[in-house]
Amino acid sequence: MRLVALSICLLITAFVVPSQAADATPEPEAVVSKAQLLEEKAADKDGATPAVPKSEIITQSEAQAVDPEGAASVDDAIVCLSRTLYWEAKGGTDADMTAVANVVLNRLGHEGFPDTICGVVKQGSEKKACQFSWWCDGRSDQVKEDERYAASKEIARKALNQQLADRTNGAMYFHDRNVKPAWASEYIKTAETGKFLFYKPKAGKPK
Repeated sequence: MRLVALSICLLITAFVVPSQAADATPEPEAVVSKAQLLEEKAADKDGATPAVPKSEIITQSEAQAVDPEGAASVDDAIVCLSRTLYWEAKGGTDADMTAVANVVLNRLGHEGFPDTICGVVKQGSEKKACQFSWWCDGRSDQVKEDERYAASKEIARKALNQQLADRTNGAMYFHDRNVKPAWASEYIKTAETGKFLFYKPKAGKPK
């Protein structure tokens, strides 16, 4: 009898465990809430940034739960940021995308800029003068290179988790190496990547 009972228990376990694992898929709403909390921390410019608790870390699977194939709404932090990195640094390297992420976070909550990731990305769209050109260029935003977009999502995840060092040294502006905008002379150049040049205001206040 004991052997029969033990066999039944093992069979029940074999069916229950996989079911529990399947239910462990993160809910997109929960991930967006977590991203919003991390945005608030990133936007708080007072004092040192505290370490992100493990419970608030956005994992790779959670990022994919929000935007599995680049088809989710652009109205959440992860998608807004990953799309910006993908399109602004099109044809660039991970270093280019990381630096663009630095600029977005440097603007976040700073005087003259919105206090959310999506707000920063869309700033100026109401006047058709977007700060980030991909949002206003009138072209399709559909991702065409899955591997590069996966890289942009991973960088966006790290940015929201405050795990990226600022390779731009506080930059709030950037431009492609192939152009020479008139405004560049009014700012301090802080860094370069293979694709971009980065700047910050001379007096500490953006124009």
